[in-house]
Amino acid sequence: MTKKQRAVLVIQELEKLYPEVAIPLDHFDPYTLLVAVALSAQTTDKKVNEVTPILFSHAKTPFEMRKLEVEEIKDLIKEIGLSNTKAKNLKAMAEMLVEKHNGVVPQSFEELEELPGVGHKTASVVMAQAFNIPAFPVDTHIHRLMTQWKLSEGKNVKQVEKDAKKLFPKDKWNKLHIQIILYGREYSPARGKGEKDFLTKMLFEKPIKRA
Repeated sequence: MTKKQRAVLVIQELEKLYPEVAIPLDHFDPYTLLVAVALSAQTTDKKVNEVTPILFSHAKTPFEMRKLEVEEIKDLIKEIGLSNTKAKNLKAMAEMLVEKHNGVVPQSFEELEELPGVGHKTASVVMAQAFNIPAFPVDTHIHRLMTQWKLSEGKNVKQVEKDAKKLFPKDKWNKLHIQIILYGREYSPARGKGEKDFLTKMLFEKPIKRA
C-alpha cells in the first residue's frame, strides 16, 4: 500500500468512526476558544473543561480578563499545569487584544501568533475551529500516529504538519485533525499496548494472495 493509499484509507475509516466531530474544548466564541486552547498546553482537555467555567464566570471577554490581576487569574486556573505562566499570558493577551484589536480575536496566523502564549498550534486550532479557515494543528497524538502510519518521517511538529497538508485534501484538514486526535485517544493511546488499534493493523496487513 502506498503512502497516498494509506492516507485515503485513514480518511475513509475515520469518517466511519467519527462522522460528526466537535472540538473537545468547551467554548462559546473565538475568544473563549483561544483561551481554552492556550490553557491546554501540557494538560488534558478534561482538566481545562473543568477549570474554564470558573474562569469564564469571572472573565469571558478580553475586556474583563485584563481587569483581573495575574494572581486572581492564577487562582482561578491553579489546577492546571504551568498556571503561573499561563495566568501572565492570559493577562497580557487580553491587554493586546483590547489595545491592538479592539477586543476582537484576529483572523490571521500572523496576528494570532503575536499574542502572548499563542504558538502556531494554538493559532491553527483557532483559525480552523473558530473561523473555518483550513489549518492542520499537530498535537502529540497526530505526531505519533502520522509517523506510526508512515505518513510522515517528521522529527518535529512543523514537518509533520507540512506532510499532512501535502497528503490530505485541504477541505478535510479542519475535521480530520480532530478525528485523528479522537482515534488516538480511543484506540491508540501513547501508553497503551495497541490492542484496539485496528487502523494501524489494517494499513500494514499483508494482502491475501488468491489462487
